[in-house]
Amino acid sequence: MTRDRNAKRPQSRLGRPPKDARDVKSRILDAAQQVFLKRGYQSASVDEISEMAPASKPTIYAHFDGKEALFEAVIARVITGLTNFEDYEPSGRSVTDKLTSAGTELVERFLEDTVGVTRVTIAEADRFPALSRHVHEAGRDRAAAAVSHVLNDATHMLQRGPKGPFSTKRSLATAQIFMDLILLPMLMRALMGEDAKHLRKEVPSFVRERVNFFLAACETDWGR
Repeated sequence: MTRDRNAKRPQSRLGRPPKDARDVKSRILDAAQQVFLKRGYQSASVDEISEMAPASKPTIYAHFDGKEALFEAVIARVITGLTNFEDYEPSGRSVTDKLTSAGTELVERFLEDTVGVTRVTIAEADRFPALSRHVHEAGRDRAAAAVSHVLNDATHMLQRGPKGPFSTKRSLATAQIFMDLILLPMLMRALMGEDAKHLRKEVPSFVRERVNFFLAACETDWGR
C-alpha cells in the first residue's frame, strides 16, 4: 500500500491537478464551440455540449455560470487565439514581401476560424450587443497592431521624411487601412457563402496585388 501511494505522488506534485482536470475546461470550450457553430446560440443545449465534451453538466456549471457565459467564453477564446500575433514574424526581405506575408497570414486565419464565429455573433447581436462589438473591435485592433509592427519595421527602408505614412504616430491608422484593403473583401465574400477552398487559392495573388496598390498609394502620399 505504501509503495502504491508513493507511485501516485509525482502526478500531483506541487499541488497541480491531474492533466485531465486541467484540460477539462478546454474540452468543454472545444465542444461548446462546435455546438454553437453548428446550431447557433438559441438551438444549442448544454446537454449536447456535455455529451460532446464529455463532461457532466455539474462540471460545466462549475466552470461557467450558464449557456450565456459559455457562449461568451467561446467567442472570447476564438478572438484571442485568432489575433495573437505576439510571436509572429512575416517572411521576406523586401517591404512588399513582408506585407504580403502578413496580409496572407491575416486572411488565412480569418477564413479558417472567423467566418462561423462572425455569423453566430451577427445572429446574436441583439442578445449580445457588447460581445458583437468586442468581436469586431478586438479582432480589428489586435490584428492592426501586428500589421503596424510590420509597417514600423519597414520605416527604415521606405520612409522619405518625418511625415511618411509609416511614422510611429500614423502606423496604426495606416495598418487599419491596409486591413480594410486586404482582409475585408475576402471576409465579406466568405460570409456571403463563397467556397473557402476557392477563396484560399486566390489569396496569394489577391494579397500581393493589394499590397502593391497600398505601397503605390503610400508613394503618392510621400510625394505630396
